[in-house]
Amino acid sequence: MAFWGLRRVESFAMEKVVFRDLGRISYAEAWAYQEELHRGLILRKRQGGAADERCHHLLFCEHPHVYTLGKSGSLDHLLLDEENLRARGVEFYAINRGGDITYHGPGQLVAYPIFDLDGFFKDVHRYVRYLEEAVIRTLAEYGIEAGRVERYTGVWLAARGFLPQRKICAIGVHLSRWVTLHGLALNVNTDLSFFGGIIPCGIQEEGKGVTSMQQELGEQVDMEEVKVRLRKHLAELFGFEFVSLS
Repeated sequence: MAFWGLRRVESFAMEKVVFRDLGRISYAEAWAYQEELHRGLILRKRQGGAADERCHHLLFCEHPHVYTLGKSGSLDHLLLDEENLRARGVEFYAINRGGDITYHGPGQLVAYPIFDLDGFFKDVHRYVRYLEEAVIRTLAEYGIEAGRVERYTGVWLAARGFLPQRKICAIGVHLSRWVTLHGLALNVNTDLSFFGGIIPCGIQEEGKGVTSMQQELGEQVDMEEVKVRLRKHLAELFGFEFVSLS
C-alpha cells in the first residue's frame, strides 16, 4: 500500500474550481445538481469555450441513509428487501457511476468533483489515483496510515493484529467527454452498522472490512476540519485554485 510517487499537476495558469458545501442533502437532489453542472461543462466544450474561462466544480455534502448501486454492480449485493429498507429509513438508487454497491449516510464526507479533465490530464486511472492520494494525505494528518489494495479502488488500512484490511473511503466515477461525475465517500463519523445491509463494493473476499476515522481514532472527528484538509490536498495534487462565482 505504498505511495505511488504521484505529483501535483504543473501548469502555468492554474485551473479554477468553484467550491460549494451543500451540507446534508438528499441523494436525489445532489445527483440532479451534479448533472446540471456536468451538462453545463459539456455544453461549454461543445460551444468552443476558451480555456482561460473554464471553471470546474467541487461539491462536499453528507447524505441521509442511502445505498447506491453502480452500473457494473449486482443487485444481489443488496441484502435488504424493500420492507427492510423502509424500516431502516434507507433509500436505494441504481446509478451510472462505476463500481458496485456502497452506503452513504450522516457522518460520511462525500466529495463530488465535476472537473473537465481537458484542463488537467486525460487519464481516468490517474484521476482516480489522485482522488485516493488526497484522502491518504488527509488521513495521514490524523496519524492514520492508509494506502491502496491491489485490484480494488478506494483507500484502505492495512491488516493489523486481529483487524482485517479495512476500507475507509470508496470511490466511483463516471466520465462523459472527459467531464467527471460522482466521486468519493470518506467515512469520518459514519455509523458502520449500515454497511451490514450490503456486501460493500461487492467484495466478498475474506479479510476485508470497512472502517471510519472515528473507529480508528476512538473518538468523534471534527468534520469541518476534515473538509478543510481534504480541500487543501485536492488543490495541491490537481494544481487548481478555488474561486467564487461573480
